[in-house]
Amino acid sequence: MSNIVAIVGRPNVGKSTLFNRLSGTRKAIVNETSGVTRDRNYGKSDWNGVEFSIIDTGGYATNSDDIFEEEIRKQIMLAIDEADAILFVVDVKQGITDLDAAVASILRRTKKKVYLIANKADNSELTFAANEFYSMGIGKQVFPISAVNGSGTGDLLDELINDFEIKPSDDDEGLPRIAFVGRPNVGKSSTVNALVGIDRNIVTDIAGTTRDSIHTRFQKFGHDFIMVDTAGVRKKPKVHEDLEFYSVMRSIRTIESADVCVLILDATRGVEQQDLAVLDIILSNRKGVVIMINKWDLVDKETNTMKEFEDEIKNRIAPFKDVPIIFTSATTKQRLIQVLEAALEVHDNRIRKISTSELNKVMQKAIAALNPPALKGKFIKIKYVTQLPTHAPTFAFYCNLPQYIKDPYRRYLENQIRKNWNFRGVPIQVLVRKK
Repeated sequence: MSNIVAIVGRPNVGKSTLFNRLSGTRKAIVNETSGVTRDRNYGKSDWNGVEFSIIDTGGYATNSDDIFEEEIRKQIMLAIDEADAILFVVDVKQGITDLDAAVASILRRTKKKVYLIANKADNSELTFAANEFYSMGIGKQVFPISAVNGSGTGDLLDELINDFEIKPSDDDEGLPRIAFVGRPNVGKSSTVNALVGIDRNIVTDIAGTTRDSIHTRFQKFGHDFIMVDTAGVRKKPKVHEDLEFYSVMRSIRTIESADVCVLILDATRGVEQQDLAVLDIILSNRKGVVIMINKWDLVDKETNTMKEFEDEIKNRIAPFKDVPIIFTSATTKQRLIQVLEAALEVHDNRIRKISTSELNKVMQKAIAALNPPALKGKFIKIKYVTQLPTHAPTFAFYCNLPQYIKDPYRRYLENQIRKNWNFRGVPIQVLVRKK
């Protein structure tokens, strides 16, 4: 399970630019106007082979004198509570502001590792000016960087990953880990309690589990796996929780500790944006997924209600449609065992290995049936394919001109793999490399 790094600071210091730089994406909108980032951005980052999750806590456009009290403080407190490390971003061009000082006052009281980042240090003069921020008493070092051009970020990342704690492995490492995730009030706790309540004697707590999630071993009906859930979220009387932000941070930890995630949706509310946000985290972590529609007993049904609901879900989650969708009720325990069976099947699909000879025998026929389109008068020849020894299904296609193979043809290759082998519920990565 990788570490979680949160980016905090007042609005318009370059948090979103730094997020884009570290995640290698352009997911976060960057603008000179303060408070452009309203939604939270979640991504994966990698430095020297070390993976970690990165969270941009965003800025706020409230036009209020108490912007710090109402918004920034709440997000910083959540980040302090959930993240393993905190990147505190300030603006070297503006120097120390009252908001910076207020944020620093909170961060000095935490035991979490905090890195003070003086952003917008685009030249040597500004790099020297970053020394002013030592007076804030945050950490042992100020990191002058430019999130726009990347200067200084290498030194920051070297220090960051060097300080990461090695996550201990559990004793039952060989068992599948199935996590129950979803937005608040969809029935995660009810589902786990219903499964545990089938026979409490067959569930045993695993010693030494982290505070992030609850791990219990489930042994019944011929199944043996680790159940991961977030039912043990503790109350924080001093924090007025932003439920969306908090639940997604919890979901990240739970997802990263699992092999397969059961994404629970509320049948009475349909698919909401936060459901898609959690699914995006599952897929970016390349975990297996089963979609469980809870509270199905509360829905008024007609002949095609289930099919129409399923079609709507697949349209919303496209292009990843090859996923089990099961309609259940945690209250009546309807089809809960089917959810477990589907999750274990997805786990088997996720660890499936296909020999190179078998892959090439099938995929060369598929490639011959539809060759990659020529580009600039040059013809692409895919010579062979192999499955890489990764934790999730990854297939490398070797050809003469990999730069000319576009996403539509990659999707064709993925669809052909799914057509010939069972990878239902599992995200597949298709790589094209130079031969």
